[in-house]
Amino acid sequence: MSVMEIVPGKTRLGWIGTGVMGRSMAGHLMDKGFAMTVFNRSPEKAKPLIDKGAKWAATPKAVAENSDVVFSIVGFPADVRKVLLGDDGALAAAAKAKGIGSVDAPVSGGDVGAKEARLSIMVGGDKDVVDALKPCFEAMGKTIVHQGPAGAGQHTKMVNQILIASGMVALCEALLYGYKAGLDLNTVLQSVGGGAAGSWSLANYGPRIIANNFDPGFAVEHFIKDMGIALDEAKRMGLVMPGLALAHQLYVSLRSTGRGRNGTQSLQLALAELAGVDWKGR
Repeated sequence: MSVMEIVPGKTRLGWIGTGVMGRSMAGHLMDKGFAMTVFNRSPEKAKPLIDKGAKWAATPKAVAENSDVVFSIVGFPADVRKVLLGDDGALAAAAKAKGIGSVDAPVSGGDVGAKEARLSIMVGGDKDVVDALKPCFEAMGKTIVHQGPAGAGQHTKMVNQILIASGMVALCEALLYGYKAGLDLNTVLQSVGGGAAGSWSLANYGPRIIANNFDPGFAVEHFIKDMGIALDEAKRMGLVMPGLALAHQLYVSLRSTGRGRNGTQSLQLALAELAGVDWKGR
């Protein structure tokens, strides 16, 4: 299989999934001069891209028919199978059988990283295909790493989500402690953010939690999905992961209160309720 050269103004791109992150990511590619055809289950969410010059496609198949390279960023595994292949889920093998290159390239960085084109992109697939896609990846992210063969990107994303899961529990518990102790939480962040306790979640989600901003940068229901995938894979590999299991259960309890579409930082509300604390932020 020969790999095509990807060139703005020449290569036609397609995008499936124009939600919180996909909309920004596709927009960055258009800013680089790529023609774009888009599909989203809720057409109104694609309107900003269409207003920007993207073409609307009525189905994922229509996206493919009008594109040389197709990206998808959708919510759940069933959605991935539906928009790409159907029920067999054999992404790499099926693509190769048709003479088509395919990679898995999960991202991390949330809505902010997507808007500012500084996502971390974890790529799995054949090196020649990954190399050809670099102009696209570089338009959307700052850290692009080829992790290995097909599937390696997804496994790396699971490492990422495991790291975040317990970290979010610690972040919310720490802010809850400071709140109960009567501290000025913004002042606390000035002290702890630059030391050994500093983290991306602390810097980006800490201020949102304090401001009672629980809008989704990454939705609770999608985080639960990722943690479930990681727990299933851990079970398959014979790993015991009690920290991840605890975080998963806490987030499931949060979803049960109707907050599945909130941002992951809304775990603060579930932990406050468990502690009998009336959380109001600062």
